[in-house]
Amino acid sequence: MNCLEGTQKPRMLGWSIAYIILLLSIFLPPLSLITAALLMVPVLIMYVKLGTRRFLVHYVVSLAVVYFVASLLAGWLGALLVSVSIFFLPPVIQMGNLYKKRAAARTVLTAGTLTLLGELLLTLVVCFMFGLNPVGSMKRFMMESVQTLPAQVQSIMAIDMDTLVQLMVQMLPLYMIGFSLFYVVISHWLARKVLVRSGESIPAFKPIKDWMLPKSFVWLYLLALILEMFVKDSRSMIFTVLLNLLPLLMAAFAIQAIAFLFFVAHVKRWNKTLPIVGILLLLFFPPAYFMFSLLGVFDVAFPIRDRMTSK
Repeated sequence: MNCLEGTQKPRMLGWSIAYIILLLSIFLPPLSLITAALLMVPVLIMYVKLGTRRFLVHYVVSLAVVYFVASLLAGWLGALLVSVSIFFLPPVIQMGNLYKKRAAARTVLTAGTLTLLGELLLTLVVCFMFGLNPVGSMKRFMMESVQTLPAQVQSIMAIDMDTLVQLMVQMLPLYMIGFSLFYVVISHWLARKVLVRSGESIPAFKPIKDWMLPKSFVWLYLLALILEMFVKDSRSMIFTVLLNLLPLLMAAFAIQAIAFLFFVAHVKRWNKTLPIVGILLLLFFPPAYFMFSLLGVFDVAFPIRDRMTSK
């Protein structure tokens, strides 16, 4: 036991150092896009591998080092980095506790995403309570960004600039959900790999060929499509809900279509060229997106898989 603890100490120290480096590199433009996406991983690993008291020691010392170094560079930077770290701590604790209970991967993903999303919503509420208007600031930023586009680009846009910016602001819930889901998926995928290699038993997702959305999603998608044909007032609440809900449902069914292609390749004993081509089409050929979402709807709504396996 002592031997195991002895080898674990330098490893956890290494993760603490990695976390310090990640936090300090957030504001370095070449690295920020990568390092920002990895912020939860070292903390999640330390939380699972260490007891609560030892985790707090590692975490607090790491933040103290970050605060000291960042404050030397800019007085406000240390407090900002500490705030960013604390912001991501609740989903780490939520996911880490579920890891310790050997909860299903889907449960971990759902809990982490909802926790992070709840924090984003709480941040907006607090900003409004203190007289700040982040939504208004976002709208002004977008207007200024659009105005910097070349006149030729602005002229070929079929939609008025004010209307475009208004629609983008109304899609703020979609951005928040996408942000939360992205961070939790990346963190779970990487942290689980490391933890499993270190001896932890953490459930993985089902193979992608076995993924299946609930049939209720089909009815929700059909209802949203029908409502979209009748709701024309872009300022109404129903329009805003549809504006955010439809892209989420389309993305969910497009992923379902990819799962179906993996299933077909498995049943027919083909190689994985078919689903890989499907993924590439989704990424680089946007017109295929709607067709894939329809395929996903058919896969969920009808017993296509049963017919294929019953032959």
